[in-house]
Amino acid sequence: MLRSRIITGFVLAAVLLIAIYLLPVPAYAAFFWFVGAVGAYEFAGLAGIERIWWRLGYSGVYSVLILLTVYWQALVEPGLMAGAAVWIFALGCIFRYPGSSAVIRPWVTGLIGILICWSAWIALQVIRGAPEGSNWILWLLLVVAFADIGAYFTGRAIGKRKLAPAVSPGKTWEGFWGGMVTSSVICGGILAVLGRFNGGWIFIMVLLVVVSVVGDLFESVLKRERGVKDSGSLLPGHGGALDRLDSALAVLPYFALILLYAGLSGEPAA
Repeated sequence: MLRSRIITGFVLAAVLLIAIYLLPVPAYAAFFWFVGAVGAYEFAGLAGIERIWWRLGYSGVYSVLILLTVYWQALVEPGLMAGAAVWIFALGCIFRYPGSSAVIRPWVTGLIGILICWSAWIALQVIRGAPEGSNWILWLLLVVAFADIGAYFTGRAIGKRKLAPAVSPGKTWEGFWGGMVTSSVICGGILAVLGRFNGGWIFIMVLLVVVSVVGDLFESVLKRERGVKDSGSLLPGHGGALDRLDSALAVLPYFALILLYAGLSGEPAA
């Protein structure tokens, strides 16, 4: 199990790096459309849609939204805003769970899944289109990865107080803060070496780590509601695509909005 998990992790990392750095824009957009379609297919399962053709139809709705966005750029900002709003709703569901079960109806999960996958695709296009966009995508993935790694090891070493016991009993506040510190120090250090770091990045990194945790916990809520351990079985040792991408899906629209409105992709400081 561990061996297959490690191998799958390395393969995924290699594929993502190739897609981010080597694919031309149209192929890059198509690749992440496909990744989003897989995610939408799994969201359909979490929404209680059992039949394969209905789940493919659900992914088709996501695909139609992508096509509309390609030809109607006015949808970009509303799509990102909708994605960001979903994670605020998700935060409320997490901390009210299991009381929030009455709100998380199958149709709500279905709507949320479409918005999450759509906004993540838009965000990936926006970030890639920024100056040094590929580097920003990699940096964002590192923020998520180091938050997860830091939380895991800190939680195992000193974790005692449960973060959200009704949702994910293994996660602790100590792990949360360990992930926050690990991710902020390493990724903030990367920005400092590149001459880009300033005080505003502290707030941004804190926000991104918090949102990444919300993404992870909210998928756990949806899986508990559905009574499943994983969102799918696509990735050996990892479960489904959503089991690996939940945190990244959450941070993407926020970071894209930050780039759009704060202009953080400008030239490094002299």
